Amino acid sequence: QVQLVESGGGSVQAGESLRLSCAASGLTYHLGCMGWFRQAPGKEREGVASISSEGATSYDDSVKGRFTISKDNANNTLHLQMDSLKPEDTAIYYCATYARPYGWLACVRSVSTYRTWGQGTQVTVSS
Repeated sequence: QVQLVESGGGSVQAGESLRLSCAASGLTYHLGCMGWFRQAPGKEREGVASISSEGATSYDDSVKGRFTISKDNANNTLHLQMDSLKPEDTAIYYCATYARPYGWLACVRSVSTYRTWGQGTQVTVSS
């Protein structure tokens, strides 16, 4: 059974950085995609970034150039480096994963595609 546990959230000032981590256990599929999502109060959950098992990444336009998704395969850990944070980045951040049926399929960032989720970690950015 796959389990995901996020950490690294906190409260920062605008312009500062945070690094989120997601420890994964029980992952057995090699065609998997992992992603970071966020949900602000009163808003729908949205995809922030994704990374494939081959290391291909994609980002939402709102975070391009500021956020970097990466994974440490040796330790089964997913990271999200968040730089130049803005107040609008305030949200609960979740990591999630799903298995692609075919390796040639690109990873997506749609919420409904992901099957396993972590419990989330709060990120608060003040101006």
